[in-house]
Amino acid sequence: MNPTPSVSGVTFRSIESNGITMRIAEAGTDGPLLLLAHGWPESWYSWRHQLVALANSGYRIVAPDMRGYGETEAPTEVESFDIAHLTADIVGILDTLGEETAVIIGHDWGAIIGWHCALMYPKRFTGLIAMSVPYGGRPKQSPISYWNEKFGDQFFYILYHNEPGVAEAEYDSNPRALLSRLYLSPHSPREAPVVTDRRRRAGGWIDRLGAPKGLPDWLSESDLDYFVSQFEKADFRGGINYYRNFHRNWEITENLKDANVTIPTLFIAGEKDLVIARATADKLTQTMSRVTEDLKGVLLIPEIGHWVQQEAPNRTNEAILEFLREIQTRGGSQQ
Repeated sequence: MNPTPSVSGVTFRSIESNGITMRIAEAGTDGPLLLLAHGWPESWYSWRHQLVALANSGYRIVAPDMRGYGETEAPTEVESFDIAHLTADIVGILDTLGEETAVIIGHDWGAIIGWHCALMYPKRFTGLIAMSVPYGGRPKQSPISYWNEKFGDQFFYILYHNEPGVAEAEYDSNPRALLSRLYLSPHSPREAPVVTDRRRRAGGWIDRLGAPKGLPDWLSESDLDYFVSQFEKADFRGGINYYRNFHRNWEITENLKDANVTIPTLFIAGEKDLVIARATADKLTQTMSRVTEDLKGVLLIPEIGHWVQQEAPNRTNEAILEFLREIQTRGGSQQ
């Protein structure tokens, strides 16, 4: 088991939040609270380039291992990973820390949680920075129903994650193979995939992803070793259970179908992030402006992929600080 990496200025502790024990990484003790929520399949360590840099700019930073990850508890029930629990975890962190409000910054699934924190607890959050996953409002159709219609018998990783017990069995058998194939940049050289048949019955996901010919320059062997160790410790079940709640989340958020995000919001993504599917900044602005009353901007960083805060940490940090200065100037920050 790899020990927790030593990041100068970062400390760790376990806290109680929303009925579970969560490990949090902390940097800075004074200033407005920034809460950093990671995505799948990640860790607090995904924010290693933000924790101290933002703390040195006058903020209190907290990055938890999210529910089911690392050293945070992973309840047994699939329903314990629905959006109501995930957002309540975040609010519970604020309560435990004695903080009335925070700015939430989320990447990937952390962005989905961030959007819903802003919708469900608008008085507890003074700003939102969503990375990689945009929000255009609650869809009229369940996402799972839509994906089943769209993909049919073809492989789609979210539908694969909804097969009981299957995906975690594959990933737990070889965490390094999965993570090393996912943690790459858009132009990272790969071997040819082993499975090229698009039908689901042809196989799982790892063999559909070409093995890397080397790590990208933003990820060292020791970085990868630590990420792998976290999934060897916690396994993949918890994180995959987030995906198993897409339909449930759609059902339990009917009250949000006409709701808007009212707090100041910034969207950041890599221009080549597959999640945004080649959408332009104008298109993304149009989509999010329909449900976001104070969208401060859409930043797409050229030649960068999905792991934006790791691939382009300096530009990401600059954008975060620019946003924070703007909402402070306009009175949108914590007082």
